[in-house]
Amino acid sequence: MTADTAPDRAPGLAECALALAEGTVTARETVERALARIEATQPSLNAFRVVRAEAALAEADAADKELTAGTRRPLLGVPVAVKDDMDVAGEPTAFGCRGEFPPQAADGEAVRRLRAAGAIIIGKTNTCELGQWPFTEGPAFGATRNPWHTGHTPGGSSGGSAAAVAAGLVPAALGSDGAGSVRIPASWTHLIGIKPQRGRISTGPHPESFQGITVNGTLARTVADAALLLDAASGQHDGDLHRPPALRVSDAVGRDPGRLRIALSLKPPFTALPARLDPAVRGRVLALAERLSALGHVVEEAEPRYGRIGLSFIPRATVGLAERVRDVPQQDLLDRRTRDAARLGRVLSGVPLRLARRAEATLHRRIGALFESYDVLLAPTTAAPPPRIGSMVNLNGLGTDRAMIAACPFAWPWNVLGWPGVNVPAGFVGDGLPVGAQLLGPANSEPLLVSLAARLEADQRWHERWPPLATDPGSRAVR
Repeated sequence: MTADTAPDRAPGLAECALALAEGTVTARETVERALARIEATQPSLNAFRVVRAEAALAEADAADKELTAGTRRPLLGVPVAVKDDMDVAGEPTAFGCRGEFPPQAADGEAVRRLRAAGAIIIGKTNTCELGQWPFTEGPAFGATRNPWHTGHTPGGSSGGSAAAVAAGLVPAALGSDGAGSVRIPASWTHLIGIKPQRGRISTGPHPESFQGITVNGTLARTVADAALLLDAASGQHDGDLHRPPALRVSDAVGRDPGRLRIALSLKPPFTALPARLDPAVRGRVLALAERLSALGHVVEEAEPRYGRIGLSFIPRATVGLAERVRDVPQQDLLDRRTRDAARLGRVLSGVPLRLARRAEATLHRRIGALFESYDVLLAPTTAAPPPRIGSMVNLNGLGTDRAMIAACPFAWPWNVLGWPGVNVPAGFVGDGLPVGAQLLGPANSEPLLVSLAARLEADQRWHERWPPLATDPGSRAVR
């Protein structure tokens, strides 16, 4: 099987919605096909923690009745997946943890909005324990594998959502991004991954997630599909702390971004542990910069003034983790690294947390000064291609931190800032492993970033490439 042939794959989100509205396929047929794809690949990819087969088919039958009656909603009858940190009524939210979790009484706000748009939640995708790491492995569910090369991770912590979309099991999926957890797996599976402005997609029932550094975002094969899912899921819950102005991001997909000034950043932000950009990844990002220049944009190397932004990230991340650990029914089953990080969070929950949160306004001014001269920042999404399965899962805490920072030093500052970013595919390196680049902007810049990403997509046609259907742990795409 080559990377350019695509046996039974999910059509794109917009394509699927149109086919359902026109009556060329039924919702039941669409859901049945998705369930068959999931079942066929679960032994090799292991993308799902929960598959809602019976419920999804019942919801598909209800959607078919609406469609027959002439009802139209943006995603009526379309199957999508959500990460297992989001509440779906009647299902547990284990968030990558071992143990018994009770079924949730109600949908989270993002899921509620997807249902209101007509989407069918076909299942909940795998994530590492409480979303901490850029791999999706653990004793609760095993290893989720990369469709492009199943000996490698799809990334994390939204690795299950990325694997499901990249393999064509579902048209699109929701993930969450606390330090790159949408953008990193999008990069490593050749997808579009949108990390929106903080608050764009509600984290309800939580007023905010992980002290405001984690947001919900979208993964899809095309910019248009990622934007469509973003619009469907966007909106606030009564208790939300963050309420950005309403935007319709899909409208920007066909819009000419104009001639932009783009800053190219290739240096990782300061970290206490070493990080180095892999020369092959650097080459793919530079090639993308050259294409942007050829499309008429001005691209210049310029570095944001990050300073020691990590001093703001660590208290928020660890305090947020400690808050989530309190909700785990069987804490003795948690990974030792999780318990140690939560212990640190409890220590940092007073003055260090208050200082970290207070620093955000200063960081906005200092880093935001870049956007007085430039419209968009282009940077690598990761410093390295996806690691092999098992290479991080059994490390101790310091070893895990070293491995994470070495592979993924570029994404997390935008979580501290709360600003939007979009991963776009940058090509393949080594043994056919995908890598990506980030388009980053200031507050509420999703329309500009999406417009630019769509223009680049029209030039690169990256969505026309497919991985093979994985059948064994050694399968890889033929380029």
